[in-house]
Amino acid sequence: MRELTIGEICSACGGTLLRGRPETRVRYFSIDSRDVPDGTFFVPVIGEKVDAHRFLGDVREKGALGAFTSEGDPFSGETGGSDMALIAVPDTVKALQDAGALVRNGIRIPVTAVTGSVGKTTTRELTAAALSAKYRTFKTPNNNNGQLGVPLTMMKIGEEDEFAVIEMGMSIPGEMTRISRVARPDAVVFTNVGDAHIEQLGSRENILREKLHIQDFMPENAVMFLNGDDPLLRGCSLREGFRKFLYGTTPDCDLYAEDIRLENGCARFTAVTPEGKAQVALGVYGSHQVMNALAALSAAVWYGADPQKAADSLGEFRGYRHRQQIIVNNGMVIVDDSYNASPASMKAGIGILRSLTPKGRRIAVLGDMKELGDAAEEMHREVGRYLAEQRAADRLFVLGSLGRFLAEGAVDAGFPEENISCFEDREELGAELERFAGEGDAVLFKASNSMKLFELADRMGGNAK
Repeated sequence: MRELTIGEICSACGGTLLRGRPETRVRYFSIDSRDVPDGTFFVPVIGEKVDAHRFLGDVREKGALGAFTSEGDPFSGETGGSDMALIAVPDTVKALQDAGALVRNGIRIPVTAVTGSVGKTTTRELTAAALSAKYRTFKTPNNNNGQLGVPLTMMKIGEEDEFAVIEMGMSIPGEMTRISRVARPDAVVFTNVGDAHIEQLGSRENILREKLHIQDFMPENAVMFLNGDDPLLRGCSLREGFRKFLYGTTPDCDLYAEDIRLENGCARFTAVTPEGKAQVALGVYGSHQVMNALAALSAAVWYGADPQKAADSLGEFRGYRHRQQIIVNNGMVIVDDSYNASPASMKAGIGILRSLTPKGRRIAVLGDMKELGDAAEEMHREVGRYLAEQRAADRLFVLGSLGRFLAEGAVDAGFPEENISCFEDREELGAELERFAGEGDAVLFKASNSMKLFELADRMGGNAK
């Protein structure tokens, strides 16, 4: 990011400078008191368990140049010491977003946002890969896609970057409008409308309505790349002047796939684009990756990348940590899809397991899917039935209080009850799994992130710290 002065930051957020010099220049924002490199401005976030204002003294000692405060000046009455600037604001998170919006004002390269219920991170990575065939492309680091992550992401875009792909997620009403004000994307890749966060929003229609607030601060004539296989997205109304670009698996889409097949679990297909056909050979597992790749190609071709060069770049992507990673360790194939889960992504993970042909057994290790509200019990049963109907696993291990409904759904659809083990304790599950699984087996790990199945996946994949 370009350097900002304390005075510019103060003006952008409507704050009051309690101490420090307006001309001091900062070049890095942090919400982590352990992350204070030279030129840092610290943002103390008030969380459910910790109020980071308690760390203002720590970051001052580490050399932070400035910080927000919504709790007054903790250094009042002191003489001497550091001259770290303090800007008083009513809400430090809102102030961070104001600063992020200020940084966005100086960004002149195209910014494409990726949003949707499932597949955002993989689609972000694929979109950045496809665009890299033509542009030096920045992408959101890690999972910084919310009210804190989006402004911090905008601040990391460098002067050498020619294109930016950012991930934007939301879980509560009003959140998308707030981060759209910061990011103001020129284009949006919309993956799908699923059941993630339905507990907070009530229905898929409400989820779509909230996510479409991403348009609130987009420029005139912006383009929306929409999943044409998703009925809600295909039929949705955009703001006046916005352009709709459909991608999917039918020829009535603007960009579509034909001749789809799997080879060793990875999708192969022909992409039919407005600029000609391209052969796509993905390096990530599962047929559901076809839609993610089509979304990425849509943005790349729209912005002038050669379709085949963009397709070749897609093939170089090998997955993202804890998201459908395939790891071979001690003769076992580990499918680590443990980062998060919704009914749609759970079925996708099951599909990957089904596509594998191990010498031994296919083992599904599944846990609770969170934030499904009143529909949670039935959605877990549905996933269990799907597992059984697809004959995707020989053995099922389940973790969590909701997991028992998944097990019951599997039994209802014919899965042998004697081949199911249910656990409430993750370590007990891990111990039993390590006794049971062995060389030649393929093991899928899938649950909401709070279930921490990634710890077991790391252990069995040989990546435990």
